[in-house]
Amino acid sequence: MLQSLAPARRRLVIGLVAVLAGFAVLLAVLGVRAAIGPGKASQRPAVAQTVAGPVLLLPGYGGSVTGLNTLAQRLRTLGKDVTVVNLPDNAEGDLVAQAKAVDTAARAALARTGAASVDLVGYSAGGVVARLWAKQYGGAALTRRVVTLGSPQHGTALAALGSLIAGQCPTACQQLVPTSSILTALNAAPEVPAGPRFVSFWTAKDQVVLPPNSAVLTGALNIEIQSVCPDSVVDHTGLPTDRLVAGMVAAELTGPAVVPLGAADCRRLS
Repeated sequence: MLQSLAPARRRLVIGLVAVLAGFAVLLAVLGVRAAIGPGKASQRPAVAQTVAGPVLLLPGYGGSVTGLNTLAQRLRTLGKDVTVVNLPDNAEGDLVAQAKAVDTAARAALARTGAASVDLVGYSAGGVVARLWAKQYGGAALTRRVVTLGSPQHGTALAALGSLIAGQCPTACQQLVPTSSILTALNAAPEVPAGPRFVSFWTAKDQVVLPPNSAVLTGALNIEIQSVCPDSVVDHTGLPTDRLVAGMVAAELTGPAVVPLGAADCRRLS
C-alpha cells in the first residue's frame, strides 16, 4: 500500500508511524511507573523499633539547655548515649533552620556511634522542631522514637499575643502562632510521619502552651502528666527537671515499643 503513495506522502506516513510507536512506548513506561507509585522503588524501610540508638535532646524557645542537662544526666545513668543539641539563634530563629541543625546533629551521632537510628526528645518548641525534621526534612528515615514535652504542636496563644507587640516576637515566635503557615503545613494530615513512634507528654498546669492540649497529636501516644500522677503540679518550665517526667521519658525510650502509662505507674516512675 505504501508503494502506491507518492514519495513525499510515503515519507510522511512512515514518520507518523514512528511517532505513534514512540508515544506507545512512552505510555507503557509511564504505566509501569504509575503501578510502582511515587518513590516506592527507593523508599527506605522504617528503622527497627527494638534497637535503641543515641538520644538527642532539643531545647525549647530561647535555647536554654540547663533543664535538659538534668534530664540528660538521668538518662545517662540508664546507659543512654545522650547529646543536648544547641539550636541556632538561641532557638528563636527560623524553625526550618533549627530542623536542619537537628539533621546535622543526628547524622553526626549516627556516624559517631554506628547506630541505625536516633531517638529525639524535644522540649517545648523543640518538639515542634523534632516533628518538622521528621516529617518534612527526611528525619523519619533516621528516627526510632520522638518524645515531646509540653510542645505547642498546634501553636500557643502566648505567641499570638506576642506577635501583636512590635519587636517582641522573633521568627520562631511568629511561627508558633496557631495560624502560621508553617504550622498549617506541618499539621496537615497525617500529623506524624510513618516510621518513628511519637509520644507527646503534656501537663494541665502548662502556663506557656495555651491551651495545654495543643500538644496532642493525631497518630501519637498522648499522655497528660496528671493522668499518671493526679497530684503532679509540674508546669511548663519544670518539665525537663521533673523526676516523674524523666521516668516517663525513660519508659518510652527503653522498651521495644511505646507504652501507655497510667495511674498504676505513678509510684514506680516517681
